[in-house]
This record gives sequence, C-alpha cells and structure tokens, in this order.
Amino acid sequence: MNGVRTLLAMLLLVCPPTLPAQGSLPDAPGANPARPTISTPATLTPVGYLQFENGVLYAADSPEFSKRLGINQVTKLSINERMEVLALFEPFTHSTGAVVSGNRLGEIFAGIQAVILQGAEERPTISVQYLRRLYASPAPELDLGTFVQSATILLSDDLGGFHFDVNGLVTEQQDDKTRTRRAQFAQTLSISHPVGKLTISGEIWHFTQPLAHGYALGNLWSTSYSLRKNLVVDAGFDHGLTSTSTQWEGFAGFTYLLPR
Repeated sequence: MNGVRTLLAMLLLVCPPTLPAQGSLPDAPGANPARPTISTPATLTPVGYLQFENGVLYAADSPEFSKRLGINQVTKLSINERMEVLALFEPFTHSTGAVVSGNRLGEIFAGIQAVILQGAEERPTISVQYLRRLYASPAPELDLGTFVQSATILLSDDLGGFHFDVNGLVTEQQDDKTRTRRAQFAQTLSISHPVGKLTISGEIWHFTQPLAHGYALGNLWSTSYSLRKNLVVDAGFDHGLTSTSTQWEGFAGFTYLLPR
C-alpha cells in the first residue's frame, strides 16, 4: 500500500487538481462507472472527486479452481481533465479446488490513465492506461490471468443512442515457478444502451493465454441502475466460450462518487 500512496502523492505534486473556488461549487457531477464490464471507458471521472467502484464476483468451473469468490475495489481520482490515477485490489478472495485454496488477499495494482484525444460531437474519446502490480497474491486467478504490468489503449464513443467502449491491451505475464515472461494480448468491445435510469450492456472479449498456450473468449451481460447521480448499482454474468475459459461468473456491485 505504500507504493499506492507514493504514486498518488507524486502525481498530486506534479499535477495539482483544478478545483473550483470554495463557495462557488457547481451541482455535483455524476459517477462514471467502469464496472461491471471488462472494458474500461476512455473518459475519466469528474475532476477532483474520489470515485469508488466496489463489487463481489463469484466464478465457477475454471482450469485453475472449481469455485472462487472475490471482493474487488477500485479507487479513482482525476487530477485534471486529462489525467487520472487509480488503485485496484481484492481485499478478500476464497477459492476451492485450486493449488492454493482457502482465504487469501488478492493482488494490488496502481496506475495512470491519460486522455490523448478529447471527445467532441462525432469525435470519440481516446485514452491510454498503464498499470503496475504492487503485490502478487498466491490466490488463483480467472482465465484472464494476472500480470506484472499492462498498457491499454481505450476508445469510447456514442452512436445512434448506443455507447461503445473498445479496449486493446498488452500485458506482461510471468510464470512464478520458472520466472518466464510472456506478452499477452487482448481485445474487448462493450456496447450499452440507456433506458431511463437503467443501462443494459453486452460485451465480447478475447485474451490470449501465452503461459497456457491457449486463449480465453467470452461474453458478458449486465445491467446498471442509477439510484442517484453519484450512486450506480450493477449486476450481471459472464460465460466463457473456450475450454480454458472460466465457464461462469456472476457479479454485483456499485459505483459511488464521493461528494465534496
């Protein structure tokens, strides 16, 4: 956790948040959830507001485990309109049928997301993201695997009443026994459509599995509901389509934008 604090402190010193003057605060902005899809939006969270994305995920029938339960948490803070810092971790996991079963702390990551092209009218928003692992857990992972570091290019756009999030990823995976490192490539496409306060999302994703010499492919379906501008709840499921994919995952959670 010291690495997360150090990263946040350095970025706050280099890029101080651009906050409105006290006493002249506008109406609180809305949350910008990245969960529960695998795809991450290219757009950032509101500047100067902490956003928390919390959830629980239950998975079954994977090559690495028979059942797995994990609590996940992501904290985000946009320093300005073009840069966001984030930290990801699983404070608790429980698994059965794995090499290392039982209760374990999950892995911890920290990183940066930066906008390289601001969206406007018919122009999409394009961003890049970098994540670095700060703690490697012995707990079994999903079919996506774990990584030492990752780089992602993200594109988000609205077209014909639908919202699109497209991600292209390259990660560095490591075999903990042999210390062999391999590049993993992935592509995700999420399409969502709002119906009032309800949003319905469908996603297709593909991840190579360089250490297992296979690939994982699956589709995800979810719904989210905005209880308030700054509070969105969600639930959904994911189904793996290859023999090396986790066959079933169910999840639920919420995104909360902390008011000032």
